[in-house]
Amino acid sequence: MEDREIKELEKALEQIWEVARKFGLDPFPTRFEIVPATVMYEVGSYALPGRYSHWTFGKAYHRMKTMYDFGLSKIYEVVINTNPSYGFLLETNSPVQNKMVMAHVLGHVDFFKNNVYFSKTNRRMVDSVSTHAQRMTEYEFRYGRKTVEKFLDAVLAIEEHIDPNFFIKREDLNVPEKRKPAKKIGRYDDLWNMGMKEEEEEQTDEERPRGERLPEKDLVYYIMRNSPSLKDWQRDAMAMVHEEMEYFVPQMQTKALNEGWASIWHSRIMRELDLPAKEHIEFAELHAGVVSPQKGQLNPYYLGYKIFEDIEKRWDNPTAEEREKFGRSGGEGREKIFEVRELESDVSFLRNYLTEELCEELDLFVYELVDEEEWTITEKRWERVRDRLVSNMTNFGFPFIEVADGDYNGNRELYLKHSFEGAELDQRYARKALEHVYTLWGRPVHLETIVDEEQTVMHYDGEEHEED
Repeated sequence: MEDREIKELEKALEQIWEVARKFGLDPFPTRFEIVPATVMYEVGSYALPGRYSHWTFGKAYHRMKTMYDFGLSKIYEVVINTNPSYGFLLETNSPVQNKMVMAHVLGHVDFFKNNVYFSKTNRRMVDSVSTHAQRMTEYEFRYGRKTVEKFLDAVLAIEEHIDPNFFIKREDLNVPEKRKPAKKIGRYDDLWNMGMKEEEEEQTDEERPRGERLPEKDLVYYIMRNSPSLKDWQRDAMAMVHEEMEYFVPQMQTKALNEGWASIWHSRIMRELDLPAKEHIEFAELHAGVVSPQKGQLNPYYLGYKIFEDIEKRWDNPTAEEREKFGRSGGEGREKIFEVRELESDVSFLRNYLTEELCEELDLFVYELVDEEEWTITEKRWERVRDRLVSNMTNFGFPFIEVADGDYNGNRELYLKHSFEGAELDQRYARKALEHVYTLWGRPVHLETIVDEEQTVMHYDGEEHEED
């Protein structure tokens, strides 16, 4: 990119920042970098720059890069939730694309700073993952790359199964003073308190530190703390994965909300800029592509954008019934959407603000594979559609698995329970996941679930799978 184009972008960024502040946005300081596609897709596949190596990140990179090379998809921007925040712009973007991306990024950064679900985010996560990568490299050198990668395969297979409401902090652990930690290693050096079985049995459940009370939703943390087979370096590796997942959880909880917010503001900021007619037309086409329905899947940009628009309109122009019932006086739309941005997650956003009229306008419905032959619309009643969307977003769309017993059969076996909510587990995937859990626990593992409407317990002892 030529110096002239860079200076024009810098000038545009100053204007975009001023307009954003005028609208009431309050983002962190944001630094933008113009990068080639290889860097863009590397950051996109690893989710954070400088992260430890694993084949899954490489797989994601090559998939994204191949789609880009064949003109099938393109990442226009990547934003990093830190303070200061970082936005990456693709060097092949047109000037209008980069302006829109910068406005969109500032919407995201305002959301990161002000939404309550991000209130405990580690704003220095780039530094943290760099430290993690160094420690992982040391473990690869000491124990062998294949050994570390095989262990990470097992950890990453269950990485989503953490408690989104539990952010590990040293001061929150409440570890009794009489329990001395094992060899210290890394940030979580006070977690490794093995060989204390007799003293643990003297504690009541209320006295036990978090991670030892049952049932426990945070599967990664429970295994990290209580596995009878893990070595110190393995516990440290699990702690690093857990810490990084804590960073990503709020983003998983607010996808439609976050993208809708950024899209609302990039559209309004761009309209305030003094763009030539040609650039206005290009922006209109770009914006329409971002916030339009997609065949066969739900576009979070479109869904969030339309709900925010509807909220603002309804609070600006309440009906007579709404004025009487809720005390709305009108003209409160802007204040209301800022309140929603601050307090909601995707689940509450949809439950509270997806209306019957919106469902009809967006043509939302539930479709399912019937008799394993064809996809068929099975539900169009708006309450059922809304509830299905909320259900799919609860627990990030993953099955709810919790630890029920860490000493099953009195033999340190691990007993897991699936909280069945109408959707059965993929049996093939569940068996493979049990194998990974066995790798981490080192003893037989069991999973209680529902199969063909009957309670079933899946077992894996390190060699064979059984069910009863």
